[in-house]
Amino acid sequence: MCLILFSWKSHPKYPLVVAANRDEFYERDTSGIAWWEEKPHILAGRDRADVQGSPGTWLGITKTGRFSAVTNVRSASEKKPDARTRGELPLLFLSGEEKPKEFIQQHSKRFDAYNGFNLLMADLSNPEEAEMHWVSNRILMGKSVRPRKSYSPQALNPGVYGLSNAMLDTPWPKVNHRISIFAQTIAMDDGELKNADHYLRLLADPHEAPDQELPNTGVSPEWEKALSAAFIKTPHYGTRSSTVLRVRYDGTFEMVERRFDANGVVAHDVVTGGLIGSPWANYSI
Repeated sequence: MCLILFSWKSHPKYPLVVAANRDEFYERDTSGIAWWEEKPHILAGRDRADVQGSPGTWLGITKTGRFSAVTNVRSASEKKPDARTRGELPLLFLSGEEKPKEFIQQHSKRFDAYNGFNLLMADLSNPEEAEMHWVSNRILMGKSVRPRKSYSPQALNPGVYGLSNAMLDTPWPKVNHRISIFAQTIAMDDGELKNADHYLRLLADPHEAPDQELPNTGVSPEWEKALSAAFIKTPHYGTRSSTVLRVRYDGTFEMVERRFDANGVVAHDVVTGGLIGSPWANYSI
């Protein structure tokens, strides 16, 4: 997952809105969004690649209102080839019962087993205690990305955020260019789970950033430019899926996923549902 735009408690009818692109090699084996047979409370895509650790997911939600998503932190100089797959982390949170803060406290000792990651976690099971956190196992020191040695839980305030392959709200071109459009799209959303195409359209922007705006993450200038687009398309690597998730205050939600290969759109799925036992139905704002 290389671009996640999300709104947390900043819309009158949606506590959570997510618009995200997952970028990956086209040959990597992947399944689209579905309720998992062995974990029927989880709605998510599935990584089916041969990986170190347990194949997981990049974004998902549960019937009880747990949400999680992950991106990698791009730093070619410190990549560990024997690291565990980062897709384990969202799956671990979705499968558990800890609050995001508790999850970080209980699992931080294992974070150094992974290459650089950003992990988003939200618990929407109770409107009075709903919380969202971001955690990364990397820290930016000057112009260098370094392993993080301590973890202080970082709860997110209501607002609109952008996350790519650096720290949260790092002003990379794809974040800067899309987050304002995302905020406008949310403002025009009447909260009735309609017009997901507006979100998919903003995720489909293929424009690459000018050379002077490109970050320097240790890859070639040509690759840096190709990766600067919100929607990436190269012969072997690109945006594999665009996902829109909206959760209403009454507990109903919709997840839309459009999937791609090197030739274009290959699938479009829409899953709707309601959070089980959700007290949001009686919650007023």
